[in-house]
Amino acid sequence: MRTQYALVTGSSSGLGYEISQYLLEEEYVVFGASRSETDITHPRFIDLEVDVTDEESVQNMYDDIGKETYGLHLVVSNAGIFEMGSVLDTPSEVFLDHLKTNALGPYNILKFGHDFMIKDVSHLIHISSIAGKRGFENVSAYCASKFALNGLVESVREEWKSLGVRFSTLMPGAIDTPIWENISDDFERSKMLDPEDFIQVFEMVVKSPPNMQFSDITFLHKSGALE
Repeated sequence: MRTQYALVTGSSSGLGYEISQYLLEEEYVVFGASRSETDITHPRFIDLEVDVTDEESVQNMYDDIGKETYGLHLVVSNAGIFEMGSVLDTPSEVFLDHLKTNALGPYNILKFGHDFMIKDVSHLIHISSIAGKRGFENVSAYCASKFALNGLVESVREEWKSLGVRFSTLMPGAIDTPIWENISDDFERSKMLDPEDFIQVFEMVVKSPPNMQFSDITFLHKSGALE
């Protein structure tokens, strides 16, 4: 079986960590990209320090990837930030940080990763959110950044049609990851998806036939969107 290579951003914690572990189990060589070290020790895991919002940092990352492979079979843009606050209480710097990490970051991954696309093979999966489809109270910065991400992906999907690569965008509801420990105690985490729930959907997308992509796949806890 030919070696398959995957890039996962935001690999140091949360969904990125879970995704990386899953792909290792599926025998991918995984490039884990994050601003801090990823606590995974595995012969097929390559830990890369990168700030996705910085062009030079992303270019250096791809230089390192280029020492190992000519192309990426799977790219998972997962790195992101999430903070809560009313529009009146959200500093412009926090709003811009959301746009830089959640939209500019994936833009840099796409732009500088173009040469690593394998014609008719590469699959680009973006982790968006139901907050990229509808607005929620007190998360205007996050919603704006995820709406921007979805528009970015739709545009690049059209631009790269001749490459024959696939674009899938996952839009889950709230997932019970460590990020909530620093947000609020007001939310019932029992009404959130488990990371294992997410991985089930992710596995379905990754293992789908090569002629399929999921331009907008939304999935929630059975209780509905977290309010």
